[in-house]
Amino acid sequence: MMKKKRAVPGIRPYDGPAGGWGALKATAIAVKTQMETFEAPVTLMRTNQPDGFDCPGCAWPDKEHHSTFQFCENGAKAVTWEATSKRVTPEFLAANTVTSLLEKTDFELEGYGRLTHPLVYDSASDTLRPVEWEDAFKRIGEVLRGMQSPDQVEFYTSGRASNEAAYLFQLFAREFGTNNFPDCSNMCHEPTSVGLPQSIGIGKGTVSLDDFDNTELVISIGHNPGTNHPRMMGTLHELARRQIPIIVFNPLRERALERFADPQNVIEMATYSSTNIASTYYQVKAGGDAAALKGIAKALLEYDAAQGAGSNVIDRDFIADHTQGFEQFATDLAATPWKDIEAESGLTQEDLEQVALAYAKSKATIITYGMGITQHNKGTANVRLIADLLLMRGNIGKPGAGICPLRGHSNVQGNRTVGITEKPSPEFLANLENVFGFVAPKEHGHDAVKSMQSMVEGTSRALICLGGNFAVALPDPDLCFPAMKSLDLSVHLGTKLNRSHLLVAKETYILPCLGRTELDMQDSGRQSITVEDSMSMVHASSGKLKPASPFLLSEPAIVAGMAKATLQDSKVPWMELVADYSIIRDLIEKTIPGFDKYNERIAQPGGFRMPLPPTERIWPTPTGKAMFSVFSGVEEDAEVQGDDVLRLITLRSHDQYNTTIYAMDDRYRGVFGRRDVLFMHDIDLEKRGLEHGDLVDIETVVAGRKLRLENITVISYNIAPGSVGAYYPEANVLVPLDYIDKESGTPSYKSVPVRVTHATAS
Repeated sequence: MMKKKRAVPGIRPYDGPAGGWGALKATAIAVKTQMETFEAPVTLMRTNQPDGFDCPGCAWPDKEHHSTFQFCENGAKAVTWEATSKRVTPEFLAANTVTSLLEKTDFELEGYGRLTHPLVYDSASDTLRPVEWEDAFKRIGEVLRGMQSPDQVEFYTSGRASNEAAYLFQLFAREFGTNNFPDCSNMCHEPTSVGLPQSIGIGKGTVSLDDFDNTELVISIGHNPGTNHPRMMGTLHELARRQIPIIVFNPLRERALERFADPQNVIEMATYSSTNIASTYYQVKAGGDAAALKGIAKALLEYDAAQGAGSNVIDRDFIADHTQGFEQFATDLAATPWKDIEAESGLTQEDLEQVALAYAKSKATIITYGMGITQHNKGTANVRLIADLLLMRGNIGKPGAGICPLRGHSNVQGNRTVGITEKPSPEFLANLENVFGFVAPKEHGHDAVKSMQSMVEGTSRALICLGGNFAVALPDPDLCFPAMKSLDLSVHLGTKLNRSHLLVAKETYILPCLGRTELDMQDSGRQSITVEDSMSMVHASSGKLKPASPFLLSEPAIVAGMAKATLQDSKVPWMELVADYSIIRDLIEKTIPGFDKYNERIAQPGGFRMPLPPTERIWPTPTGKAMFSVFSGVEEDAEVQGDDVLRLITLRSHDQYNTTIYAMDDRYRGVFGRRDVLFMHDIDLEKRGLEHGDLVDIETVVAGRKLRLENITVISYNIAPGSVGAYYPEANVLVPLDYIDKESGTPSYKSVPVRVTHATAS
């Protein structure tokens, strides 16, 4: 709830629920702004349908029984943004220099529309001009072959790339000779991919949608589904209507976690009513997640002890049969003082004991979490703590229970499954060698941060991007942007113009590709691609719209074109694979476990689920057991404590998906037409002599770097005291490139130590 001390332009309370008529209005505006009106209804009704295309937005799974409407407000924005009638033509690019385009906002750049031609940067005119596909491929191949080492090239992958494109991309890079695979997962859920294998043997969630039908309690930590996974709101809405408790931990009061009106619920829409979602809402401090989790676990142990002999609060049979490390875990909890837990989490002992009591009473519990858990200096340890809490009561491997990481882009999990990783397993590399006959590189490569550090140092000389907005997604643009410009070669596959494209290297190519919504015709006919959602369901996606331009190629075709031009003695039949994507899937089946009868099973509505051994209480860890871990202490970073230090959380607005900004509003938080704001609690405003609407400067408190964001409007907001929030990617200027979780390499976007003062300049 916002305390409005004076009128501030663009800041006003939003009193409605999440969803409801507000969502329908926003969907209508997106359609009217982007698409031909007659095309929009048919296109949207194909979204997430068995014979349609997978939404290019989030990775929330599809229901087994499909209604006509399987899209949400932000899914509609993603679809209409891609299927827009606006075009970036050669004439537009000839009239606008790269230098002038760099002065535009990220919103303006993508808002110009779809790319229509392959482009090359012309330094003489400082413009992007059309180039023939074969000429682009030929020159890219020449530059890559001229590198002193394959490890001078970075191969970046965006989470919206299909399984087929991602598999060809890793095949190209590995036959070329490198494991440099920075990808978007490195910047968001890499702590899940690193931490969960240590705990349960696999880096994926264990729940399905059916588990939500059978659960008795949901604990939601560090995510805002109303904006980032809106279709999840339908599931939470159903749970709340069934009186299933939903306990929320989040520094900000997010409207969707408070109350939601389902646009498909006729009664709620007709009566302007809504459903309360969170049964209890705890505003944990930024960086206080580990303390809160340890507090719940500690309270659970104490409650178990108080019950005496025969207590079943702790599932000791499960722990004895299926786990190791519990005694060390319990000893550490006993030694952790409550005063430390309270100070770091911002919550009371009584708060956390109430959560532990609710957890003890539940026979089946799901814990969901997002980047509020992972994007911390100890994000991997946070993930392991969530697994620990579930293991204490045997809540993995039974109906209605499990761990549910909420990943972002719709195929970020699938990309990892099909080989996009800088640390490939020996078994996978051996399979590639056996099937394709080339020697795969064994040395581990670069993740996202290491790849950029290598560019900054001048070691890496080329970057190939399978989608995405790499430089803008990373922290520390003062380091990253010049490094991009210093490269010998940058290549970007994409549908729209973005800032990373414009950070031109000595040679830069922008290669426009088909989108999910568009018809993909190859020599063998219409093609389907496949994706894997956040619950490990693999299903087909088939676009039907006429491509935005006759000059577009599919992602697999572009990857194959580059590979064929680069690898002159390649052992891979690239053009055969492009002609028929089912052959790519046959090769995935031969080299990656779990894809048995791949083509046959994706022909079934809904596809198939990848193997998840922990759901059967099989633990693919070195010990064959699920592993408890110890989180030493409770502090996120003890080196930056201080009374005047706040923790900055970078946030996405409601009109945003990752680096893509659909519009300039964030209506649930009461922000309209602007993004230059800092959310702060009244207590912290008063301590600093600030008022709602003042201009402030923000400075990062990290040794070795002096990073500042100036002249930002501070607004009073219901956020945990000690925490502040600002929009991503604008606030990335405050996040040092090396301020990361050392285990996973993920930047600490959600817990940056900062000082906030009155602005020194106006």
